[in-house]
Amino acid sequence: MTGDDLRVVVETAHDGVVLIRVRGNLDAWSSSKELVGALTGAARGGGRRTVVDLSGVEFADSAGLHALLHGRRKHGDAGMPLVLAGPMTATLHRLFEVTGTLDAFEIADSVDSAFTW
Repeated sequence: MTGDDLRVVVETAHDGVVLIRVRGNLDAWSSSKELVGALTGAARGGGRRTVVDLSGVEFADSAGLHALLHGRRKHGDAGMPLVLAGPMTATLHRLFEVTGTLDAFEIADSVDSAFTW
């Protein structure tokens, strides 16, 4: 996988938690539509919670942020928690800060801690 690639893997974890692992660059170039599809599917799947592992995201832009906000809305409509998990790169964390969306998400320090959210 090169830095320009985006890889989204959906796993069904224990206790009805859906884990979505995201790796690479989450931007318009890599087509964040794959993440939108995964998040929409998870919200419709009737699980207990969705955890998005962002620890492998090297870069994200407004398209990536839009995908996450779309997923948050779909999960809210379904009454299902969406938790973003890190550790996140400083660049990704800065994107949330600069756009004022840091408080729009439930954010856990790690995937393990997101499972107990």
